[in-house]
Amino acid sequence: MSCCPPPLASYEAFDGTAARQEIRLASRELDGGLRQSDFSVPGVHCAACIRALESGLMRVAGVEHARVNLSTRRVAVKWRGEEPPDLLAALAALGYPGHLYENEADRADPELSRLVRALAVSGFAAMNIMLLSVSVWSGAEPETRSAFHWISAALALPCLIYSGRVFFASAWAALRQGRTNMDVPISIGICLAFGLSLYDTFHDGPHAYFDAATSLIFFLLIGRTLDHLMREKARVAVRGLMRLAARGATVLRPDGSRDYLPLADIEPGMRLSLAAGDRIPVDGVIEAGVSEIDCAIITGESAPQPAAPGLDVRAGALNLSGPLIVTASARARDSFLAEMVRLMEAAEGGRARYRRLADRAAALYSPVVHATAFLTFLGWLVATGDWHRAITIAIAVLIITCPCALGLAVPIVQVVASRRLFENGIMVKDGSAIERMALVDTVAFDKTGTLTLGQPRLANAAEIAPVDLALAATLASRSAHPLSRAIAAAAPTGDIALTEIREHPGYGLEARLDGRLYRLGRAEWALAGDRARQEAGTVLSRDGALLARFAFDETLRPQARAAVETLRAEGLEIELLSGDTPAAVNRMATALGITDVAAALLPAQKVERLGTLAAAGRKVLMVGDGLNDAPALAAAHVSMAPASAADIGRNAADFVFLHDGLDAVPRAFAVARNAGRLVRQNFALAIGYNAIALPVAIAGYVTPLIAALAMSLSSILVVANALRLDARPNLPGPAASGTGATTSLMPAWKSGE
Repeated sequence: MSCCPPPLASYEAFDGTAARQEIRLASRELDGGLRQSDFSVPGVHCAACIRALESGLMRVAGVEHARVNLSTRRVAVKWRGEEPPDLLAALAALGYPGHLYENEADRADPELSRLVRALAVSGFAAMNIMLLSVSVWSGAEPETRSAFHWISAALALPCLIYSGRVFFASAWAALRQGRTNMDVPISIGICLAFGLSLYDTFHDGPHAYFDAATSLIFFLLIGRTLDHLMREKARVAVRGLMRLAARGATVLRPDGSRDYLPLADIEPGMRLSLAAGDRIPVDGVIEAGVSEIDCAIITGESAPQPAAPGLDVRAGALNLSGPLIVTASARARDSFLAEMVRLMEAAEGGRARYRRLADRAAALYSPVVHATAFLTFLGWLVATGDWHRAITIAIAVLIITCPCALGLAVPIVQVVASRRLFENGIMVKDGSAIERMALVDTVAFDKTGTLTLGQPRLANAAEIAPVDLALAATLASRSAHPLSRAIAAAAPTGDIALTEIREHPGYGLEARLDGRLYRLGRAEWALAGDRARQEAGTVLSRDGALLARFAFDETLRPQARAAVETLRAEGLEIELLSGDTPAAVNRMATALGITDVAAALLPAQKVERLGTLAAAGRKVLMVGDGLNDAPALAAAHVSMAPASAADIGRNAADFVFLHDGLDAVPRAFAVARNAGRLVRQNFALAIGYNAIALPVAIAGYVTPLIAALAMSLSSILVVANALRLDARPNLPGPAASGTGATTSLMPAWKSGE
């Protein structure tokens, strides 16, 4: 349904010179002499809004490109010239006032509050007027009837003014731009019903239809509020990713002094001092220091990477264990993290352009209803000469064809489907995702944390001498490294009095026992002589001599194999896209029988692969969990992540499954497919209802009140049909095969080797 906003400000309300200056200062430079300005436009709600904004902005002199992101209500405008167009004024003139974009993550949702208040007012008025109408239609005395009509008018007026403005404002904004939408006939029907009822009340007429007007508003607001709730859950991914950006950094000056500069003031060539626990603010090169870097945002792998002088580091990565000095190589707006944000915004903008079923139906609804009601009025006026009767029948036609059932057809099924999914441990954040999930023909999986649990397990504990295993576990218990935790979990630490315990970031741990040096970590560091060059992986040594090698398994998610088999049996293509090494990815693919594999992918390369599939007409479900998967999750036709995923991954995904089992993926697909079937049935019911009710109303056999009741019954019928999704038996899911299965990884202190 379209719900375009009212013009909150006029073109003249802006100081053009000041606005242009503000736009220029906030814009960023692109290639080819273009600049881009981003605006927050709270009034964007539907496909009609997107079309109106993009086409309107493209008519502004100097504008080269305009794109609307429905999820974040953000408008990106690319323009050319020394001075920017007055885009704020242009937005207001189009009926969509906005402001320069900023992070609005902590702001309340004013639109939801407005809808809830309007719904409460209309519900109160509709219920009380309906109670009064029962007495009137039961044959009350003329004096009582007149009094009840006046009381009903007094209740309906605030409902009309306060709750009805949701539709009136949208209709007026559309009409001002020479367009029409579903809210235009709704507004006409409500106003005519109220106006005619007020006329009859003044003239002591036997009937008034205040109940019809208020019930109409109430039922329509239910659908609109449900729809808004479902959409609003999808608008947090980009905001969450932006929170990973450092606020600034300590800059080392040539004279030895230190200054803290905000992120925007950091320039290439500056030397930055980073303590353990700091996020890297901009892309750069390590000049001094040894540490470990959490690169999950880049590669998706949870194991920290060793960091030493000469290593290139990316903005957003986390410095874990030691101080570093980094030379900046890019500004914040050109860094890896900024590119991640832009990738997600572009991907969400593309996905938001998906035209929902209700939006497509809206394009046909308004002109048909307008023409039918107008022709009905003219026909009865010519046939009877009675304008009162003609307008009453025209109102009945407008009300009986009201899109309540059409408006509820999609959101009510989505709400029921969301509840069904929740019962199966799956959360859905955006109602349109259920529609998109039903169309999927390809599933792309990430590896670490998605097909696997992302937790290494010591695979050869039985092959290691108990005394060596206990010593290694005692030493490993002093580290937070994932492989250390796996060793510590494999054996009791015992009562071993290690001394001088030290951790060397990126290499391992060392300690002394009875005067001898023990090391646990990378073989080339822990071993001495030629053995250091011959061995690889993770070892335990004593005075440079090998004591034990450690091999690790990566645990598959429960039901991983069965989930892949079930999806393939449904006719879906399966791909594996991972940032891990080719060897590790190929082992996983072989274990699961996946033939389409791509390894060592950066976030942009995953997005590029999804774009290639989309260009080939494929509808891709992306299942991932890491920070590096966020742009791919946003770019896919629909996306899913486990609850154990990084916050950004969960925010970017349309579905989040709460338990460990990967059977959530085929279950979500099955529910979405059944929900799509019910939506189509609901549209058929709504169209069938109109096909029967419309001729009866045109023939004059229906009063506005009966029309309102019939409209309500059609809505109830649609709701009852949607609830059938709840009545279905538990959906068949994959068997428990695959639980606890493992795939062998090459032993390494560094992930992926």
